[in-house]
Amino acid sequence: MLAIAMILTTTATTTAAVAAEAARPQQVCPVKPTVVLIHGAWAGASSWSAQVTDLQRAGYPVRAIGNPLRGLTSDAQTVRDFLDTIEGPIVLVGHSYGGSVITNAATGDEDVKALVYIDAAAPDTGETTAELSGTGSALGANRATLYDQVGTDLYLKQDVFQNSFGQDLPKTQSALLWAEQRAAAMAAFTTPSEEPAWKTIPSWYFIATGDKIIVPDSQRAMAKRAKSKVTEFKGGSHLALVSHPEAVSHVIEAAICSLR
Repeated sequence: MLAIAMILTTTATTTAAVAAEAARPQQVCPVKPTVVLIHGAWAGASSWSAQVTDLQRAGYPVRAIGNPLRGLTSDAQTVRDFLDTIEGPIVLVGHSYGGSVITNAATGDEDVKALVYIDAAAPDTGETTAELSGTGSALGANRATLYDQVGTDLYLKQDVFQNSFGQDLPKTQSALLWAEQRAAAMAAFTTPSEEPAWKTIPSWYFIATGDKIIVPDSQRAMAKRAKSKVTEFKGGSHLALVSHPEAVSHVIEAAICSLR
């Protein structure tokens, strides 16, 4: 297996079992699908840098592509068009709003064999990403205190980014990521989802209990209805893919190793 940064608590595995698993030699999965990584709002493809490194080291073909962040329908089409260029099985991974995108992009695509949600939204038909943040989400505050708005584009304010989006990162790192964030159009959060791919494609769900953007209870509810295999990571933040990358890589590899 890929190295595990710290012990995980999962719905199917005890803490002791995970510790034992970490000590085993690297597992060779029977199939080597292409792993496609889709970032969320206020981020970019580079947020997956650690996972790309981990997966390439393990011998998997992997691509982290740009998510336009313009609107759910068009963003999903962009990803769907990219998936059409890949031959063979695919494991499709989404973080945050990227979860909504993969939910729509993979519908009807027989090459997508597994979906992986990382602190992500997994909407059902007619739901918007915005309504899935959950009670108590930092995004429930007044818009004027959350965003710097340029036309229809939204940037997270620095205090929100550092204290609620990536609060477990060193301040110098979160300040850098805040400065480099990509704007997200309001339509990304308000466009209703179409038929979800998780109804027909097996899914995995990584939930950081310290997530203040899509709160854990909301993620648990989405994972339950999708019948996902759930891993709960104690602590972390919405940017656990950056702050605890090996734990996230481990869940992605679990989905890969399910393929036969």
